[in-house]
Amino acid sequence: MEKQAPTAAPPTDARAPGAMLSLEGVHKRFGHLHVLRGVDMDVDRGQVVCVIGPSGSGKSTLLRCINLLEPPDQGRILLEGQQITGDAAPEGIDFVRRRVGIVFQQFNLFPHKSAIENVSMAQEKVLGRSGDHARAKAHELMNRVGLADKVNEYPERLSGGQQQRVAIARALAMDPHVMLFDEVTSALDPELVKEVLDVMRELASEGMTMIVVTHEIGFARDVCSQVVFMDQGVVVERGSPREVLEHPKNERTRRFLGLVLEH
Repeated sequence: MEKQAPTAAPPTDARAPGAMLSLEGVHKRFGHLHVLRGVDMDVDRGQVVCVIGPSGSGKSTLLRCINLLEPPDQGRILLEGQQITGDAAPEGIDFVRRRVGIVFQQFNLFPHKSAIENVSMAQEKVLGRSGDHARAKAHELMNRVGLADKVNEYPERLSGGQQQRVAIARALAMDPHVMLFDEVTSALDPELVKEVLDVMRELASEGMTMIVVTHEIGFARDVCSQVVFMDQGVVVERGSPREVLEHPKNERTRRFLGLVLEH
């Protein structure tokens, strides 16, 4: 028998017609494991949504479903008003890959390629940009993430924070409309976390639509426009950072924050 999930947060009002991203009743199973149990979420253009919750609550799977790395088993996902799941998807994977960038906890850089090559390669192969155009874009983005002097370095010669910033530059090189961040600082030493968060803060200030899975409560409090607390595959609570982080209504949210904020 499946473990009973916490009571989900009440659904928001009808789907916002201008939402950049909408999830409607999204479920995902891996065999007998029911990871997502009917997730509803709207993300408006330019909004930064932080998703928090204990390990195993479905946060990373949620991002992978949005990017169609793990297609949902049930429910719908709409991107810019276009359904991207099921038979109604307009262009399938390509439509999503050109609009949604994702950065993972692990950097996933090609070790035999320099930083500039890592940022250029997908532009040429997926977007069809010329080598010169792709490298010019890569130089621009490496400068943007503060690594203009590291363009010719290979990943093994870069710190974890620098590798993560290259990974962010690589995702931005595809000109995404939405950026997904999956606990991108959790594998970093504490002194390297700030340099990555600073890049993300700058993206937020420029109006990038972002969904950030994180345990960095300070970042969620300062940068996010909405905080979503997930547990056992459902959205338990959502609202402004003040509402969720300072005045949570759900006992499960209060217990989680109590543990997180102690450390």
